[in-house]
Amino acid sequence: MTSEPEARFHSVDVSSITPGLLRATLRTSDGVLVEALHEPRAAGSEGDPGRRSTARPGGDGGADRAGGVAGADRAGDVGGRGIGGVGRDGRAGGAEGDGGDPVRRPAAVEGATAIVVAHGFTGSVDRPAVRRAARVLARSAAVVTFSFRGHGRSGGLSTVGDREVLDLAAAVAWARSLGYRRVVTVGFSMGGSVALRHAALYGAAYAAPSGGAARERTAAATDAYAREPLPEAGARRAGGEGRWPYGDAPEPWLAADARECRTDAVAAVSAPARWYYRGTAPMRRLHWVVTRPAGRLVGRYGLRTRIHPRDWNPVPLSPVAAVPLIAPTPLLIVHGDRDPYFPLDHPRMLAAAGPSELWLEPGMGHAENAAGDALLGRLGDWLVRA
Repeated sequence: MTSEPEARFHSVDVSSITPGLLRATLRTSDGVLVEALHEPRAAGSEGDPGRRSTARPGGDGGADRAGGVAGADRAGDVGGRGIGGVGRDGRAGGAEGDGGDPVRRPAAVEGATAIVVAHGFTGSVDRPAVRRAARVLARSAAVVTFSFRGHGRSGGLSTVGDREVLDLAAAVAWARSLGYRRVVTVGFSMGGSVALRHAALYGAAYAAPSGGAARERTAAATDAYAREPLPEAGARRAGGEGRWPYGDAPEPWLAADARECRTDAVAAVSAPARWYYRGTAPMRRLHWVVTRPAGRLVGRYGLRTRIHPRDWNPVPLSPVAAVPLIAPTPLLIVHGDRDPYFPLDHPRMLAAAGPSELWLEPGMGHAENAAGDALLGRLGDWLVRA
């Protein structure tokens, strides 16, 4: 037994098995353990270019979130709230190897960029589509992948996009602890909706909570928030009906210090604009998986995803209401015109809600499984240069 506090990040250097990889277990601010993997920038790739914007010609896109379901209660609330989405109970820098020996930080990260990837519903850090995306993105920058709660070897239960914001915050904080100056995020489907809310709730809008700029951004989000339907009879909005619940502060269950969790740019791929969408057959099936006991058994044993049994109550901030809070952080919205889950009105709604860049990808389906290497390469370039 020891009274020494538990570290925020427990990392294991596996570079002797796979060169350059670093595995870690992260502790979120509500106490959930999340598996994560760091992959350095691919050898032979160019260094991080300057932060000039590169606009891609074309289009608009469409998406809704696979996480936009009659979601789940806020699970895993075991305290230990801490700095920037990770527990307070660790040392600054937080990486430990086996036996408590410090793990060497990745080489050549001074001033560099790390891309944090948020996968879609039923994904995980070791799924082939996620690993392929990480390999392609690593041509542009170092990559951190992780498994959301209830997925892969992470603990907890999936809340289908609600508390997952804390998982992404912990991954971003870990990337910063490795020494990266810029940390950017890209999310797919459910992960896209999480990335949007994360950028809003941990972003520049709350750097000075009492400032006029923060109030202006929250005013734009209030209208969208108040207009959203509440399809579940017992559901309620945080803070009361028709009222923006957070004032000039993040959601109350977020960590108090957002600085090390903030993102420097965000891309949302195949992300929804609004919750509870049931307009396509795939989304109706997904709702059945999330909301029915038999469906959750299919999720656990067939899809390897452990889903919390309760509905969202209160209903969290939706992606479209989050978008006005993201500026001035650069925002990219990407969607395929063949997405079987979400029609094109979703990305158009997101793009219209605030400053953003919108890509419509001809022939593309849904999320990371449908994102080709060429698109992933352009995403990596945009994230590094934004």
